[in-house]
Amino acid sequence: MNDDIKNKIIQKITEKWGNNSSLEELELKYPARNLPDGVMVTRVAPSPTGPMHVGTLYTSLISEKFAHQTGGVFYLRIEDTDKKREVAGATGLVVSAFRRYGIKADEGIDENGKYFGEYGPYKQSDRENIYHSYIKHLLEKDIAYLCFCSSEGLEHVRSEQESLKIRPGYYGKWAKCRNLSAEKVLENLENNSPYVVRFKSYGDFDKKIKVKDLLKGEKELSENDQDIVIMKSDKLPTYHLAHVIDDHLMRTTHVIRGDEWFSSLTLHLQLFEAMGFSAPLYGHIAPIQKIDGNSKRKLSKRKDPEANVNFYDEQGYPSQAVVEYLFNLANSNFEDWRKANPDKSLDEFHLTFEKLANSNGALFDFKKLNDISKSLISKMSADEVYEAVLSWAKKHDALFAELLSKNVEYSKKIFGIEREGSEKRRKDLSRWSEARRSMSYFFDELFALDISELQNLFQPVPSDEVVRIVKIFLEKYNKSLSKDEWLVVMKKIAMDNGYAENTKEFKLAPEKYKGQLGDIAKIFRVLLSGRTQTPDLYEMMQAMGYDRVEKRLKRYLA
Repeated sequence: MNDDIKNKIIQKITEKWGNNSSLEELELKYPARNLPDGVMVTRVAPSPTGPMHVGTLYTSLISEKFAHQTGGVFYLRIEDTDKKREVAGATGLVVSAFRRYGIKADEGIDENGKYFGEYGPYKQSDRENIYHSYIKHLLEKDIAYLCFCSSEGLEHVRSEQESLKIRPGYYGKWAKCRNLSAEKVLENLENNSPYVVRFKSYGDFDKKIKVKDLLKGEKELSENDQDIVIMKSDKLPTYHLAHVIDDHLMRTTHVIRGDEWFSSLTLHLQLFEAMGFSAPLYGHIAPIQKIDGNSKRKLSKRKDPEANVNFYDEQGYPSQAVVEYLFNLANSNFEDWRKANPDKSLDEFHLTFEKLANSNGALFDFKKLNDISKSLISKMSADEVYEAVLSWAKKHDALFAELLSKNVEYSKKIFGIEREGSEKRRKDLSRWSEARRSMSYFFDELFALDISELQNLFQPVPSDEVVRIVKIFLEKYNKSLSKDEWLVVMKKIAMDNGYAENTKEFKLAPEKYKGQLGDIAKIFRVLLSGRTQTPDLYEMMQAMGYDRVEKRLKRYLA
């Protein structure tokens, strides 16, 4: 290319883009981090194109864990160069998810949209001048070129490639603008013809290169020969170039990302090499999957509510349960570690690439998530559960929140059943959204009993006998009875009416009895709750209080 014309082209571009920092100035502004060997600098770099995907949360937890367990740095970068797909408020969703799930970014963006850290800006749209500096450098070194192809022209090329059944893309003879004369390029610029900037690849697709992935190991891939777009017509870079420049200047050492990017690895390594940068180490994670019919597929934002991080907040899963579940997906030894260390902080768990590499795509399992969540909630105090449920209800269930707020001590008594001081702690809640259904019968405002529908629930006790047993119980029941005293009363009622005092007695001689103590207890479960299964009956009655118990039993007799 004629140097004079080339200089005019660069001058024209500079007039449009404005003056930019030199590469030397940028290297001085973003120096190598003063960190010991072996320390990791990792990042997560979501695009603000909608709700945060659980896969992004998964990758964030893993990236933060690796950085901090090595004494390194983890940062948040927002890759917002795709302005057509950007959704207002999406960055805030990422930041609030970080706060909710305890992900500690050392650098990035706070909830007020302000940057913190020395290697910002941490939004790509605010780094436009940095990218232009490097793009001009690539143009000057003839490693990039301007492309004036229209979308119609590109579609024509694609159709022709399809008809010939050859590999699609902008490469070789199909790279129409690669060899435009300098005069033609200048003419197009002077005519204000729209353009993009393309990377001038020097690869040969027929050649194989070996790449080493942190998770996949050593693999062989074809060299990149595509002249991909590195700057769009809106003057913003594509992901390919932007992340290469950012990861270099922010001194990223390890990039952990979804394996949909694995096929682009040779392109990205080529870009690092062309820019004269050392590439970070890459690890490509298989996506979280789910069973769909007889096959597996990755979680879909469109099809699966659980793909959206907000789903877990709306359902009321404790954030720690979600985090522990995702670590369980990441490293198969986490479950054993947690069993051996029930009270240790997650900070003490050591994540490894070896265990992560053994996952061919973690399978999402609601049962496992619910079990982890139930176990976690069972260890919480009544006060902690009350505060968590109230906080959730204020956002998602106004009526329930009002009842909890009006009945603080009563609500805490309910949450305290089979919890504090119990040998076997209750595990009936896996998320806060279940609390209203689980405990609604405790509140008169939510409790309705249709007597006609209950008769079958009393089996094997006939209806007339139910009436007699309830009357006897009301004569003997008083609020001062201890649990042992109450149990004596219940057993006497059972035996006086032909029922065994326990299941063992009944099984030894079923022909002697009408049933057993559990059948008598079931009468009171049903009349007080409308259900055949509840937490400990005595504790339930104690929480309800003598007046409420008496009122409900007398209502049945009436």
